[in-house]
Amino acid sequence: MTGIYLQPTLTGKQITLRPLLAEDFEALYEAASDPIIWAMHPDSYRYERDIFEQRFFNSAISSGGALAVIDNRTARMVGSSRYYDWNPEQGEVAIGFTFIEQAYWGKGVNTEMKALMLNHIFEYADRVWFHIAEENIRSVKAVEKLGASYSHKENKAVEDKPFVQLYYQLTLPAYRKACGA
Repeated sequence: MTGIYLQPTLTGKQITLRPLLAEDFEALYEAASDPIIWAMHPDSYRYERDIFEQRFFNSAISSGGALAVIDNRTARMVGSSRYYDWNPEQGEVAIGFTFIEQAYWGKGVNTEMKALMLNHIFEYADRVWFHIAEENIRSVKAVEKLGASYSHKENKAVEDKPFVQLYYQLTLPAYRKACGA
């Protein structure tokens, strides 16, 4: 599959996703600086400026698939997500490294963000992977609502801190079924 674009601009009712740029650091760090956002994440210190820059932002920029989440009402950056691990031979990609400000939780923003991203990427991919820390129940429930199914788990580590990473997969038919389409 050729012609895939991993940094599209996608517009929904509440949010717009656009390519994350190097000059977005301050705005994205402001959105990420709440420790509660990272409480269930293996890298739970991402709210600290240096750690956020070194272990999140720099890799987001170099990934070629990072997206900024912009609130359509305020035009303020409120989070990010990204496409990564694109495998054209298998027709697979992962979606993750997702966070939004706590004020946007439970308001349909994450659901809209995933819908925008999935509707775009299913034009190119047959399967989408989600990699989630076992303790991150909030993210597990969110991907299961999308129709993703558990595949397997692996032992991982962040900064020598071990954790179990769950692998969920989603196909277009499963996504359509979960969304009632």
